[in-house]
Amino acid sequence: MPDSSNRRDPFREARNSDGVLRCPFQGEMLPMILRHADVREAAKDWKTYSSDAPFRVPIPSEEAVRTMRQLPIETNPPEHTDYRALVEPFFQRAKQPDVIAKAAALIGEMVSRALSRESLEIVNEFALPVQSRALTYLLNVPESEADTWIGWGIHVFKVTSGEFKPGTVLETYLHAQFDRAAANPGEDLFSALATATYRGRRLTREEMMGFGNLIFAGGRDTIIHSIASIIAYLGRNPAALAYLREDPKRIVHAGEEFFRVFMPLTHIGRVCPVDTKVQNVPVKAGGRVSLGWAAANFDEAVFDAPEEIRLDRKPNPHLAFGFGPHLCLGAAHARLIVRSLLEALTERVELITVLAAQEHVEHEARYERANGYDALTVAFKAR
Repeated sequence: MPDSSNRRDPFREARNSDGVLRCPFQGEMLPMILRHADVREAAKDWKTYSSDAPFRVPIPSEEAVRTMRQLPIETNPPEHTDYRALVEPFFQRAKQPDVIAKAAALIGEMVSRALSRESLEIVNEFALPVQSRALTYLLNVPESEADTWIGWGIHVFKVTSGEFKPGTVLETYLHAQFDRAAANPGEDLFSALATATYRGRRLTREEMMGFGNLIFAGGRDTIIHSIASIIAYLGRNPAALAYLREDPKRIVHAGEEFFRVFMPLTHIGRVCPVDTKVQNVPVKAGGRVSLGWAAANFDEAVFDAPEEIRLDRKPNPHLAFGFGPHLCLGAAHARLIVRSLLEALTERVELITVLAAQEHVEHEARYERANGYDALTVAFKAR
């Protein structure tokens, strides 16, 4: 099933010729590593390509929108390993039968609401509530907390004025949660961090905030973009929905293909502690490079006809969840959400009609990449 978007893989020429695309971000010229093998190798080599760089792992860097280092993502092993162990049990909850059942019920309820209406805006009225309410299951907090998170909108760092700036409502919220947990600890993630021991000592409040910041910012728009992209694709390709309905066992492979093609995170930054050459591009000590996840997912050396969406593609060694020690904590959660979504749609929806779509496009100096939707209005027809 061909994908007609010319902006889905804007890195093809550079990937095939040099393997690197030099692109300016915030006045800094970064070499973007584009080939699958090179990206994987760099992701494993944390001594050459370091994550121990507060605010500089995301691209663009986030000095202007938060005030603390995100944990565990902005650290290297062995610190990263020890920090990650504190929260990993909560993210593994996505594999528990009760959480799986809750996710299925949640998405079933959201599909029922969509079927009861003539039309629905997917990004804000479907994907955001699903992401927020499902997160409560991971953090083991009351589902009512999601109402607060939904109120923050799609971008957690953006305040009501529409501008990005530090000290947002997120930080106020996190401080309140950690104060509550310290005074009256329970079984939730905030309490686990408030009482955790890291290398023989309690976490500082700044460390707790670093975990909380990543949990609410790191997986928010990625899940939302994935849900919207999948629904839009199935709306424009009704044969794909029918194909999955014929055999529900196809859903797992289809989900992995959607992760490959609709990779929400184009790339991530690393900092070189010493002078380094990236495919003959010099990077001075302290300079950044980019690991191009999205470009690697379209590498013709690994994926046959990568521009095609093949719902039965296997093997499918995509890098949608990263690679190496920083493999995404939320991978099991994302897979659960997408699997539950596809199960509900194939069981209950006959047809999805796309009524209006405002594509989200990353406009950078050297490329433009289509990446999810800012708005997507559809109509669901019941089976």
